[in-house]
Amino acid sequence: MSRAQESLPIEIVPATAERWSDLEALFGPNGACSGCWCMFWRVPHAAAHQMGGDDRRAALQALTASELPPGVLAYEGSRAIGWCSVGPRADFAALERSRNLKPIDDQPVWSIVCFFVAKPARRRGVSGALIRGAVAFAQAHGAQIVEAYPIDAEAPRFAGRRLSGATGYEGTVSAFRAAGFSEVKRASAHQMMMRYTIGT
Repeated sequence: MSRAQESLPIEIVPATAERWSDLEALFGPNGACSGCWCMFWRVPHAAAHQMGGDDRRAALQALTASELPPGVLAYEGSRAIGWCSVGPRADFAALERSRNLKPIDDQPVWSIVCFFVAKPARRRGVSGALIRGAVAFAQAHGAQIVEAYPIDAEAPRFAGRRLSGATGYEGTVSAFRAAGFSEVKRASAHQMMMRYTIGT
């Protein structure tokens, strides 16, 4: 890949209803990963498993038309190349029920829970741009703390392996650390809870 390709500008914008067709094209027929359509954290896991791919797709489309868009998109020119799901933690029903990712205090936080980057755009800084854009989006809606639950790629479980889109969908510790997030808790042997306090 040439330096010119690596330095193409990336624009981060909210995933509104007007951009649904771009998000749909980015996710493709598989709904990003196994027909998930980024509903894994949005609804209780039992309910998510009962939903079909079309149901999850329709649910995400409805969220793009809501007052608070469900995340942000990364654009390279006119094409969407990346997605990040971000919103108030309370909006993620499965996250609220997670044993490993329980709230660490009673402060209201926004959560970054998922990424999807088009294969040709991977390893080009898109995730970092999405993180920064997600923080800016949260700040614009009044958030003071943004939380994330990234994978520790240096954990023994991943020794000598490159994370795939499926295993790294929550982002990596190194990417969040580079964006100014700090570790607040180790949720498991391979997953961290990290936070960014806006204005610090």
